[in-house]
Amino acid sequence: MPRVYKRKTDRGKTLPDIMERAVKEVISNSRPCREVAEQFSIPHVTLRRYCLKTRASGTMPHVGYFNNRAVFTPQQETFPVNYLQKAASLYYGLSTNEARTLAFEYAQKLGQKMPTQWYENQRAGRDWLLGFLKRNSNITLRTPEVTSLGRATSFNGHNVNAFFNNLQLVIERDGITPSNIWNVDETGCTTVQKPDKIIANTGVKQIGAIVSAERGQLVTVCCAVSAVGNTVPPMLIFPCVNYRDHFINGAPPGSVGAAHKSGWMTSETFLAFMKDFIKHLWCSVDNKVVLLLDNHESHISIEVLDYAKENGVIMVSFPPTLFTQTTTSGSISFLPFQEILQHSL
Repeated sequence: MPRVYKRKTDRGKTLPDIMERAVKEVISNSRPCREVAEQFSIPHVTLRRYCLKTRASGTMPHVGYFNNRAVFTPQQETFPVNYLQKAASLYYGLSTNEARTLAFEYAQKLGQKMPTQWYENQRAGRDWLLGFLKRNSNITLRTPEVTSLGRATSFNGHNVNAFFNNLQLVIERDGITPSNIWNVDETGCTTVQKPDKIIANTGVKQIGAIVSAERGQLVTVCCAVSAVGNTVPPMLIFPCVNYRDHFINGAPPGSVGAAHKSGWMTSETFLAFMKDFIKHLWCSVDNKVVLLLDNHESHISIEVLDYAKENGVIMVSFPPTLFTQTTTSGSISFLPFQEILQHSL
């Protein structure tokens, strides 16, 4: 039997009160079964069967098909739904197999009658899971995004409120307009793109597509966008020791490039980006802008903070609250993002 069965006819859809009235007309008023069936638009064979059952038992039998036997009632299913939603919100969502195991243990705890396969596999069946997701449209299968433990623990109400309080303080004090609120971030772009699907012969074991290299390298791209949608030319950081001008051929007009053997953003390259950023914005201590950025160590070096402050760039960092920074003595200290804001002021 298919997992989603659809009846091919309208059998079993006669309302109970209509069937009861038709049976009463046949039994109590002694009317012909075919005549009553035609009057109420009921198959005469069905009406005759209900009349025979009523005469034999003296009571009206159940009308229509019985629903499939369910392990949980709608009220009992609210617990696994809430549990799955809560686990996903805490970054510890359950997989399909774990959800099926949860359903089996929950049914065991309630003493519910379960199919034999549930006991054999020690978890609910796939059909139950598909029906469970169909009955509860507020949950579905999702692909989770990889989230580090530090990011998950630092994203809380206290840190978020502190960030927005700092942002509101700066906006109200200096009269910052949306066009002067900027966000900067980096992303990695591979030098070898994955080819699209192509049409080829069936039965061939392997199909190839020409690319520049089989294994590419990541190039860091640093971009800045304002609250009104304006942008500045990006910076591209290439994974090599020496930078050459032809590296950025074909890049957006005004783009700048840099090189580092790891291809990652460093304090030196971010300072170069800040110089290019300020050159395009013409900001100053009399025309300040707010720059929102994350907690990467290259963003909070003393050289970057001092240069931003001298040129009217107020740097407001996102949570988490602690950032590592190398001091002049070489040791590692922790700098709260409130102090980063105060330093940039």
